Amino acid sequence: MKTVMVRLIAIFLFFSTLSGCGYNSIQQNEEAVNSSWGNLESQLQRRADLVPNLVATVKGAANFEKETLTAVVEARAKATAIQLSPEMLSDPAAMAKFGNAQGELSSTLSRLLITVERYPELKANQNFRDLQNQLEGTENRISVARQRYNEAVQIFNFSIRKFPNSLTNSILLKLKAKEYFKADAAAKAVPAVKF
Repeated sequence: MKTVMVRLIAIFLFFSTLSGCGYNSIQQNEEAVNSSWGNLESQLQRRADLVPNLVATVKGAANFEKETLTAVVEARAKATAIQLSPEMLSDPAAMAKFGNAQGELSSTLSRLLITVERYPELKANQNFRDLQNQLEGTENRISVARQRYNEAVQIFNFSIRKFPNSLTNSILLKLKAKEYFKADAAAKAVPAVKF
């Protein structure tokens, strides 16, 4: 009877310490990172889906520079070819590769929209204006989603490093810190305007 009571007390103490060890908060924070990543991917996919319509509208409305359109189409293909699973969010190389592809697409879209300035008939096309507005809205959503993802990563990374969560993580979970979504070199370069 005494050993049963000791075991029950030990089990009770074990589960009591689990509530204070951060196990649940670490899990909750990791889910927040995964959710934020899914929202970011959704916005990136929305942008990728708009690009073919934008390119088709531009092709149909003007005798446009083929090189610019080709660059946009190729950048879109690269950006959509790289997919990251939530498990890969801790891999700096995979995140860098993904960020570079997305940055290249952003850069080529910026060049496309700057080049459009030379075509007043294209700017007057209602379909093009609608697509441009959707693309600008999507870029804003992507920016917000990146910010929210990075905030979720910051909370998660801190939660696996603070005490006593760090002990729980090192013993039970063994989760790695997630990578932030960083701007690539192409995103830092301002597109050149040539008239």
